[in-house]
Amino acid sequence: EEGVNLGHWLNGQRQRKKKRKLDTSLEKRLGDVGVIWDVLKEQWENNYRLLVNFQQREGHANVPQKHKEEGVNLGKWLDGQRQQKRKGELDISLEERLEEVGVIWDLCKEKWKNSY
Repeated sequence: EEGVNLGHWLNGQRQRKKKRKLDTSLEKRLGDVGVIWDVLKEQWENNYRLLVNFQQREGHANVPQKHKEEGVNLGKWLDGQRQQKRKGELDISLEERLEEVGVIWDLCKEKWKNSY
């Protein structure tokens, strides 16, 4: 708007908030209009919600690799969560939430186990 890149400006406000340098009244005003402060967390929560919906509908959380829900490649996202866990990079609280809905971490091991 008026020569200002809104996305760039908003990212600046997010960085200021993160560094605790954003005026509290501005933070409140931005929050009141729906600014999402932690975009990655919001994306994770949205994908998790899609996974829960998938699990409730299908009866399992083994999302096919290319499966999409509401335009989101949920299978790819879940594969990314598995990769993070294998590397030891997945936050334990997120891991526990995924396990609660029945995520299987090692699909090959699970398939082998169910074959015998």
